[in-house]
Amino acid sequence: MPGLTIGDTVPNLHVQTTHGDFKLHDYFSGSWTILFSHPGDFTPVCTTELGKMAKYSEEFNKRGVKLLGLSCDDLNSHKEWIKDIEAYTPGAKVDYPIISDPTRDIIKQLNMVDPAEKDPKGSQLPSRALHIVGPENTIKLSFLYPATTGRNMDEVVRVLDSLQRASKHKVATPVDWKPGEPVVISPGVNNEEAKAMFPQGFQTVDLPSKKEYLRFTQVS
Repeated sequence: MPGLTIGDTVPNLHVQTTHGDFKLHDYFSGSWTILFSHPGDFTPVCTTELGKMAKYSEEFNKRGVKLLGLSCDDLNSHKEWIKDIEAYTPGAKVDYPIISDPTRDIIKQLNMVDPAEKDPKGSQLPSRALHIVGPENTIKLSFLYPATTGRNMDEVVRVLDSLQRASKHKVATPVDWKPGEPVVISPGVNNEEAKAMFPQGFQTVDLPSKKEYLRFTQVS
């Protein structure tokens, strides 16, 4: 199994989905994309997750982010499963495509295989993986959960906001950061550059080392 991870380019695989066939890079098309896998259709945790992902679609749309799900069952199974997903999460509309991967080839190439979970036939199942893919088709962040643990969708949105700010400005986000809170200026930016880059100003924390590396500012 390839070790697809942060910084790697997502392979330009041809996929079959509930919204037709396409190549991944054509779907990404220079935008941010959340690519997420699920152990199987008609399974309890996955049903709650896909519904919540659909419920948050407006938040993702505001950020210019596409969604792309994946499960190893076939397309007919996906389409029937969507009815359950939308029924469980009122107001949710699964308007994003879900990849079909009955041969398990795609999950192997995308590093989404659960090392322990198998279906009744002994075939490998996807992990509960989520890749945030940047506009240049590279992985910016990955979550990898076992099949037994559901994701926290608020955390997905939070880290997406962090990544988008970091890509726009030379900043990073500190521990427990939330949108609207100060960010830190990257160490590679000296104070003179920081004054020009952040005309709104910044605050340097006075530390025992007297090294001026912890600098906070506000960005949108």
